[in-house]
Amino acid sequence: MALIHRATLQPTKLELLAAWLPSQAWAAGTGAVQPVGAYRFDDPAGEVGLEAHLVHAADGTVLHVPLTYRGAPLAGADDALAGTMEHSVLGRRWVYDGCADPVWVAALARAVLAGTPQAEELVDVDGELVPREPTARVTGTGGEPDPVVDENAPVSPYDDGHTTVVRAGDVELTVVRVVGAELIGDHVLTGTWTTGGPATLATAVRRR
Repeated sequence: MALIHRATLQPTKLELLAAWLPSQAWAAGTGAVQPVGAYRFDDPAGEVGLEAHLVHAADGTVLHVPLTYRGAPLAGADDALAGTMEHSVLGRRWVYDGCADPVWVAALARAVLAGTPQAEELVDVDGELVPREPTARVTGTGGEPDPVVDENAPVSPYDDGHTTVVRAGDVELTVVRVVGAELIGDHVLTGTWTTGGPATLATAVRRR
């Protein structure tokens, strides 16, 4: 379950993305972006917000941008810090590239390799939790036992063209950054949204 507060964010998520994306090799030159869709994963500990954005860049490409929202800095991840924002309910949030955050990587591995579904989205409306339809849907093809990856294990991401490759234990995940990149893997995460898809968003293989 992803609990969503009706809150004010400063900067907004789109403003934060517009400032951070141009510094990424796979999104060089990107400025303002427009939302296409988003999906969330569950953090079993309930501490880290896990959300992946699909956004239109000025050149018409669709970018896949996983982010994590934390209540304190993630040790050793300064290079992956996308920025900070002030949340009117939760206070300051540190926002990281999800590919460098072991909690998001573990959640992605569960989705791809174990077929764990994306998080149900519930909005807190005056103390009542109201279901909200996600703007993107993702499905993994795997059927392995859960958990697949230790979310405390260190991760090693690196960019490879229009993708980012992440090693976590014996799992190698390839995350699509520019939607449309062709990937091959043992199992696949496929996404759909109102104006697009199905599209491959990530793959996973075991490296033993």
